[in-house]
Amino acid sequence: MKPIVFALIALSTLAACGGRGSITTSGAYAPRVMYATGPLQRACISEGRSGANGMRCGCIQAVADQQLSFSEQRRGVKAFKDPHKMQVWRQSDRASDNAFWSVWKTFGQNAAAACSAT
Repeated sequence: MKPIVFALIALSTLAACGGRGSITTSGAYAPRVMYATGPLQRACISEGRSGANGMRCGCIQAVADQQLSFSEQRRGVKAFKDPHKMQVWRQSDRASDNAFWSVWKTFGQNAAAACSAT
């Protein structure tokens, strides 16, 4: 029984240590940078827009992985390739387009907040 209790305490202690990021040389905490690879990350990099870099595109993909289904991500890739599509979906009378626009708008706001420092 004691080994199990000690293991649980050790795991709890380790889990509590990871919340703020890493310590920089100045002693301040550096925030964690989210990064993932996937369809939006590749589209973001390949379109070559100003401000697009590997870290920012990877961060956007990480947020997408948390908030968008794979099919929503694939649909979003089309918007990276042709930004006018997003305007068409936003103004559409189709319920599926309106639903996608709502999800994408929320995702965009969250990605902007999470990835602005990258």
